[in-house]
Amino acid sequence: MLFVPCCRIFEIPNFPFMASSSPTHPFSLSLDPSSSSSSTSLLNPQTQRTISRSNDFEKTQLRIPVSFRKKAANLQMMASGKQTPGLTQEATIDREDNADVFEDMKQRFLAFKKHKYMDNLEHFKKLADAQAPKFLVIACADSRVCPSAILGFQPGDAFTVRNIANLVPSYESGPTETKAALEFSVNTLKVENILIIGHSRCGGIQALMSMQDEGDSRSFIHNWVKVGKKAKESTKAVASNLHFDHQCQHCEKASINHSLERLLGYPWIEEKVRKGSLSLHGGYYDFVNCTFEKWTVDYGESRGKKEGSGIAIKNRSVW
Repeated sequence: MLFVPCCRIFEIPNFPFMASSSPTHPFSLSLDPSSSSSSTSLLNPQTQRTISRSNDFEKTQLRIPVSFRKKAANLQMMASGKQTPGLTQEATIDREDNADVFEDMKQRFLAFKKHKYMDNLEHFKKLADAQAPKFLVIACADSRVCPSAILGFQPGDAFTVRNIANLVPSYESGPTETKAALEFSVNTLKVENILIIGHSRCGGIQALMSMQDEGDSRSFIHNWVKVGKKAKESTKAVASNLHFDHQCQHCEKASINHSLERLLGYPWIEEKVRKGSLSLHGGYYDFVNCTFEKWTVDYGESRGKKEGSGIAIKNRSVW
């Protein structure tokens, strides 16, 4: 095991004479066990062992990568409170690592360009002029839940908005990017389907379930996830005796349905659903077991329900 000291271990004494075998000084400083027995060392055995360890350490140090030794030296100077050029060197190393990330990204883009874009050039030329997606997808911003990756959406297939916990605010609330996406995709792009995708182990839902009602109003997270407050209340009403993780799982699905119900509160969405030109769907991606559950809002049955009492669903399936 290599040992790198963070402080000086020894101090070699500075003797006022030089080693010599002259008649006037019949002594020599020697660490060579094969040296003449007539040469007597001025160093006591403990000091000799210390210097010997020093030589061994220097030899060992030669086998330690230079970058590691420099890093150790930088750490010593940092601990002493002194500035060191090594800090700049460390930052350079970090930037090189970051450059590697973008190099990987570059290679993925070039592969896309070669194998997808160039092979489907006519399709991408049409997309350059206009888009006509069939879907509006509202999904969570979670990095593990990428609709294009898990459902195979290709460029031009789905207009997508992602937010914390895939929530839909009420029509009466203030402006948000989600509401802007709804307006544009439904009224301008005229999508035929809205799909809200929830998922397992959602951090946004966990935040919703664990926050206090009088939580910090200065928190952006609190002010956003409270959009799902009704889903939390309905979950607590039927699953309060369950473990917190199971409560969250229940709320993950309940919040999807509450958001689907909210969509019917948008007049221009409700009108298109009523006329049959727009369908509303829910989806739940369980990335622990890699399953996907899908269902569709039954508008006819939902109309007979009291407002705020939920929606009726149909065509439920698990993939």
